[in-house]
Amino acid sequence: MEELKDEAIHHTALKLAEEIKNLSIYKSFYSDVQKLVSSTNVKKEDFKQTLQQAMKEKGLDTKLRNTVYHWVRTQTKQNKLDPLTSLQKASAQWEKRIHKSLNSMCSDLETSLAKIRPQSEQDELSDKWNELSTYTLDLSKYRPVYAPKDFLEVLLTLSGYVPFTREDEPKWEFAHLPLQVKTLDELRKLYPEWSSGEPLLGVNPSMPSQVPGFATLEAERVGLGERVAALAYAPVVQEYLKRGSPQSLRATLWSLVLGSDVRQQQITAFNQLKASVLEIDLMIDKLIFKDVQLTASNDDQYFVFEDLLYQVMLCFSRDGGVQSALVEAGCAGAPLMVAVRGRHAPADRLIAFPPSGVIPFHGFSMYATPFCYLYDDPVQLYYTFRAFYIRYWHRLHYISTHPQGIVSLCLLYERLLEANEPLLWIHFRNININPVRVVFKWLMRAFSGHLPPDQLLLLWDAILGYDSLEILPLLALAILSFRKENIFQVNTLQNVDAVLADLSTISVIPLLQLALMKP
Repeated sequence: MEELKDEAIHHTALKLAEEIKNLSIYKSFYSDVQKLVSSTNVKKEDFKQTLQQAMKEKGLDTKLRNTVYHWVRTQTKQNKLDPLTSLQKASAQWEKRIHKSLNSMCSDLETSLAKIRPQSEQDELSDKWNELSTYTLDLSKYRPVYAPKDFLEVLLTLSGYVPFTREDEPKWEFAHLPLQVKTLDELRKLYPEWSSGEPLLGVNPSMPSQVPGFATLEAERVGLGERVAALAYAPVVQEYLKRGSPQSLRATLWSLVLGSDVRQQQITAFNQLKASVLEIDLMIDKLIFKDVQLTASNDDQYFVFEDLLYQVMLCFSRDGGVQSALVEAGCAGAPLMVAVRGRHAPADRLIAFPPSGVIPFHGFSMYATPFCYLYDDPVQLYYTFRAFYIRYWHRLHYISTHPQGIVSLCLLYERLLEANEPLLWIHFRNININPVRVVFKWLMRAFSGHLPPDQLLLLWDAILGYDSLEILPLLALAILSFRKENIFQVNTLQNVDAVLADLSTISVIPLLQLALMKP
C-alpha cells in the first residue's frame, strides 16, 4: 500500500510540475530560483537543504506553496458524468436565447456587435478614462439583455428537461431535481465557528478578548490578522477569514487567498485590455454603461465609484482568460464569433463576442462594486474581482448541477425552508407564492446592493473562508425566519417583497449564528 501511495504522490507531483510550467507565475519564479542557486547562500555540498533554506528566507517557499494551493483549488471540477446532463441542453438553449436577443437589439439599433472606433472617439475615451462618467453616450434605446427575474423564469421550467421526478417529493419548483444538498445539521458541521457560538467579528467587536494581551475582540483580530498577513500563506489566511476580517486588513487578505497579487505582468496585461477597449467598440460597452447607471450610480453606497467601475467592467469584457476559465469549469458554451467592422484584416477573421464570454445582465456590475471599498488602484481591484468571479460569481448566473451552482443553491434554500420553517413554507403554499421568488435576487447577486457594505463584506469574508456559496441560501433562510411574523401578515408577492425590501438593519453574522445554533 505504501508503494502505491508513494507512486500516486509521485504522479501528482509530476502533473503539478507540468501544470506550474503553464502558469503565468512560472517564468519569474524560475528566474528567481536560478538567481538563488547561483548565490553564495546555496552550497554545492549541501544543495537541497541550503536551497530550501534560501527559498524560505527569500519568500519563494511561501510563493510556491500558495501556487500549489491555488492549483489544487482549481482541480475540484464538476463531474463530467453528470446525472442531469439534460440540464446542459437547458443551458445551451438559454445561451442561444441571449445571443438571439443581442443580435435582435443590434438589428433594431442598426449597429454592429464589434467595430473599430474612429480615432477621435479613441482619443476622447483615452482622455476621459479616469472620469468615464463624463463620457457622453446616448443609451436611451439600450436595455439589459436580461434581468434576474428572467433567469429565474428559465430555472423554474427546468422540470421539462428532467426525465423523472421522485414520488416522495412535494411537487414544488426545484424539489423534483435529483440533486444532493445539505441539511441544517450538515451545515452546522461545515460552519462550526458559527454553530458553536464562537466570538466572531460582526457580532460585538468591543467584547472582551479571551486572548491575553488584547483588550477587545477587534484588537485581537487585528493583531492576529497582521501576523497572518505577514506570513502570506494562503491556507492560513483562508482559515483566519472564517471568523471575519478587520476592514484595515481585508484588501491584503483577500488578495492573498485568491492569489490576485499584482506584479508588472498584471499591470501590462491590464493596459493591454484597456488598449483593446480604446480600439474596438463592442456593443456590450453600452450595456455595461447602462448597467452601472441603473444600479451602482443610483445606490447611495456606491455612486462615488462610478468611474472606477466603468474601467474595471470594460476591461473585464475584453479578458479572454475569463472565457477560458469558464470553459474549463464547464459553465460556458461556444461564444458568439463576430467580425470587427472597419478592421483592416481578412474578412473571415472573427473574434469572440465578448472576449470574456460573459454577457452582462441587469445588476451584473454589482458583483464588482463592493471591491471599490477595498482597492483604490483599478488594477488591484480588477484582478481581485476577476479571481472572485472565476472562483464564485459565475456559478450564480449559469445553469449547471454543480453543488455551488445557482440551481443547487435554490434547492438548498427550499429544503432548508421546508424543514426548518414549516409554517412559513405552508404560508407560501397557501398564498400560492413560490418562496424562491422572494429571495432569488439576493442569491443571484450574492446580496450585493441589498446588504450594507460593511455587512456584505463580512458575508464575503465567510464565502472565502469556507470556500462555499451555501452561505447565501442559509442567510436567506435566516432573514425570512427573522421577519416571518410580518410575512404571515401579508398574502401577495408585492407585499412580501415590501416586508423584505429594506435589509439596512440586518446584522449578518448574528443571524447566521442564530440559524445554526441548536435551540
